[in-house]
Amino acid sequence: MSNLFTRIKNTVLADINEVLDKKENKNPITLLNQYLRECEAETEKVRKLLERQYTLKEEFTREYNQAQEIANKRKRQAEIASKAGENELYVFASHEHDQYAERAARLQDVLSQAVQQLAELERKYEEMKHKLKDMHIRRMELMGRENVTRANNKINKVLDNHTYSNESYSRFQEIETYLDRLENQVNSSYYRDTIDARIAQLEKDMKKEETHSIS
Repeated sequence: MSNLFTRIKNTVLADINEVLDKKENKNPITLLNQYLRECEAETEKVRKLLERQYTLKEEFTREYNQAQEIANKRKRQAEIASKAGENELYVFASHEHDQYAERAARLQDVLSQAVQQLAELERKYEEMKHKLKDMHIRRMELMGRENVTRANNKINKVLDNHTYSNESYSRFQEIETYLDRLENQVNSSYYRDTIDARIAQLEKDMKKEETHSIS
């Protein structure tokens, strides 16, 4: 049990900076998430051990109460047999009393030890949960810093990177030039169609005037 807790304590109470300082080509947040999952798994193991210890404590208590009750019962029976002169019953009851009394004493020691171990387990389990909660909060802080850093990096690319800005400005100019050319084409086509219609109308009007003049 002590070896298990030593391993769990070394895992859960390890300095979080050791994870962040790993020289690997991975996102530190990803490494941290993996580390937290491992800690959560270890904490779950301790929770199950606690449940088992509670069960053992209840079993020890039940066995102790049963042994103590029978020991008291056999003691009374031995006293009754002794007063009645039933030596054989007295010997049997006395022997049973001694056995159950010894068992009750042993169970009482085991129960007392189990209670102490349970209290220590509860203390360490609570310590693990607090540490795990602190690490989750620390992870959220780091994720917030990562988000802000990435956002500022993208913002700076637009605001501070002259090359990026010049490329964007150049693209706007290209679009404006294209739109101007397209508008000129549309206008030229409109004027071309309009002048043809106007000349045709003028020719038609001039022919009418000539006809009227001859008449």
